[in-house]
Amino acid sequence: MVSDRLKKVIAIAQKAGSNIMEIYNRQETVGFKVTTKSDHSPLTEADLSAHTVIVEELSKLTPGIPIISEESQLPDYNERSEWNSFWLVDPLDGTKEFIKRNGEFTVNIALIEEGVPVLGVVYAPAKKLLYFAEMASGSFKQVGEEEATRIFSSKANPSVPLRMIESRSHGSEALETYLKENNLKIKERISSGSSIKICLVAEGKADFYPRMAPTMEWDVAAGDAIYRYSSTQGIHSSGIIYNKPNLKNESFIFGF
Repeated sequence: MVSDRLKKVIAIAQKAGSNIMEIYNRQETVGFKVTTKSDHSPLTEADLSAHTVIVEELSKLTPGIPIISEESQLPDYNERSEWNSFWLVDPLDGTKEFIKRNGEFTVNIALIEEGVPVLGVVYAPAKKLLYFAEMASGSFKQVGEEEATRIFSSKANPSVPLRMIESRSHGSEALETYLKENNLKIKERISSGSSIKICLVAEGKADFYPRMAPTMEWDVAAGDAIYRYSSTQGIHSSGIIYNKPNLKNESFIFGF
């Protein structure tokens, strides 16, 4: 049974998604401004609009739980290290895909407790595609107005040919080296943007997702929750640690 808190977080993600789609749908006729952040990643008014909605609504839902969003100033680690729980948010994951207008962008909201993502919502508004999970009830997928269904995944077997999901925007020589050094046989390579990649592993449509380049914790936390609680036996481990001093993940692999 899905908790009332998770239902409310889903509603927040969908509200943010509606704001994103309003901007997305007028892109061809009116356009929108794209700026560049200090890390050279793009920023649009859709990122900021979704950020405002999510922070305002989460603050009302759980006023005692702090929030880290990609689009807000990161609190000092001395302060964060005292937190037992916090919301970790990427208001628009896949801004490059948003700009390209391929629909592969998501709203990501996760609740971290004692370093573990215990609740996660990944919503792709352009696809009307919703994934959500919590430790107590498992992982789910919902398309449009259809009824949500449980999703499951098993650990990949590296001794057989595998289906690999990879980033549409972040291919690398390091990935090819990893595949060769580990003698992994790939029968299908699937490309996608944003946290949809992790969710495809969680629902068993891909066997594994390797990411050799750095990411930030907010990029993966919600998808990580959906992957962890999709296990057919117990809980998957992702190996990702949350609330690190700089919030950076050097690399990770979902599926093994």
